[in-house]
Amino acid sequence: MGKLGQDWTKTLWTACAMTALLSGFTNAAYAQTTPAGVVDGHQKAAARTSTATMGTPQIRTKSISPVPQLVKPTPKGVEPAATTSDTTENRFFPASFHDWLTQSTMTGDWGGWRTWLTDKGINIGGHYLEDSAGNPMGGKTKAVRYADEFGINVDFNLKKLTGLNLGMFHTLITARQGLGIGATLPALDSPQQIFGSGETVRLTRLSWEMPWNRYVSTEVGEINTENDFEQSSIYWGMSQYCQFESNAICGMPQSIAMNSGYGWYPTAHPGAWVKFYPAGNDHYLVQFGAYSIDPTISNTHNGWKLNLHDAIGTYIPFQLGWHQGGKDDYSGPLQTNVKIGGYWDTSEVSDVYSKLSMFSVPAEYLLSAPTQKVRGRFGGWFQFDRMLERDAADPNRGTTLFTSFTWGDPRTSVAPYFITWGVTRKGTFRNRPNDTISLGMKMLWVNPKLTIWARQMQASGAQGINKPSGEHAIELNYGWRPTPWLVIRPGAQYIWSTGGTNRYKNPLLLDFETGITF
Repeated sequence: MGKLGQDWTKTLWTACAMTALLSGFTNAAYAQTTPAGVVDGHQKAAARTSTATMGTPQIRTKSISPVPQLVKPTPKGVEPAATTSDTTENRFFPASFHDWLTQSTMTGDWGGWRTWLTDKGINIGGHYLEDSAGNPMGGKTKAVRYADEFGINVDFNLKKLTGLNLGMFHTLITARQGLGIGATLPALDSPQQIFGSGETVRLTRLSWEMPWNRYVSTEVGEINTENDFEQSSIYWGMSQYCQFESNAICGMPQSIAMNSGYGWYPTAHPGAWVKFYPAGNDHYLVQFGAYSIDPTISNTHNGWKLNLHDAIGTYIPFQLGWHQGGKDDYSGPLQTNVKIGGYWDTSEVSDVYSKLSMFSVPAEYLLSAPTQKVRGRFGGWFQFDRMLERDAADPNRGTTLFTSFTWGDPRTSVAPYFITWGVTRKGTFRNRPNDTISLGMKMLWVNPKLTIWARQMQASGAQGINKPSGEHAIELNYGWRPTPWLVIRPGAQYIWSTGGTNRYKNPLLLDFETGITF
């Protein structure tokens, strides 16, 4: 506990120092923000992109995207005050500390070059995400772990660049490093959403996206399924699932990646999708896709792999979507989304008994497991989310809810039944319209075939076998946004039956997540 205490002492001192430094400045900054009824050009631009069309690819870093703050109209007869600049339009450094705290990104407008490039069709962005977690109680061992990700994206608007309606060309490179706490607990789902897929520099997206008309859109290239199928909805410009540090929730319900060839962020797979909007708007969605399945893509040396070598099959998902609501999250009817989907996986894999090693079954007993080969996995999902309420006095504040159910092929799935749900309240205290409080949970049930096998082995006198049953977890956190470009999210996770068995005491994890938009 000595080392654990020292590490957490350092973390808490750092957090306290940042809080003390920034709270004073940000309270002053919020007091000087654009008055009611005044929305500057950058806020308007953010507002136009704050609500994504259903089916639009959603990158996981939407969890830290700048949140546009739209304010109530100025009462009649009241002259609006002058706006405050929120960007470095004419210089490389902010004119004041207040400007730096209120601009949309940490690096600002680069003396006007960023806006100039965007107007020409070149949008450059970057991010930093870190997930720290420690378990002062429970689990196999006590530990503190830190993992992070840096990323840079360049998106090309080909219509602006060429004058021709040729869609968008996307590039994204990510670099991950650090350690995960899941192996020390152990845990079936990583408690840190930013850890995994090989800690290396990786090509995460290289693709051409084309909205042909208001009825059909396509994308082809090096992409991942997580951005396109069973993805999170967006509220106030933020990924709803990624208000949580747990990888069981953030990104997508994680069981689908455990049970199939579903491609997860930040890996990239040769693939394509087509999306149809039958009504010519985002009210109805029909989409299909095809992605290469490569079980080696997460290896560190495959970060820049752009071929089909080692591919074992094709992941073929479909999804139906229904949406209703206003034109954005700040006005009109409250948003509601329903998605129903499924997949066919053409690869040949070993059945669920090959996963017994995940539950620390001694090697001498694994040989007796009735493992067989299975070709063609399948499964499906249901997702629902809704804005429960929007504050009448301030449209920047409100409450959202989501839930999902994911089902996997019982022949091969470790977790054939998986549920997630969560509630996020945006707007917490006075002058904190963009802060959040989030409560979420995942419920994972282990395939009963494994439970029955373990029970039979125990009855026959086998030693050292723990009966797998399930792993459930709950997370509570506070998302503090001292500036539009910085998120600091302390929280806690409690895991029942960590590792899917009752071998270890239930762990309590203390989280500390940070996100910066460059």
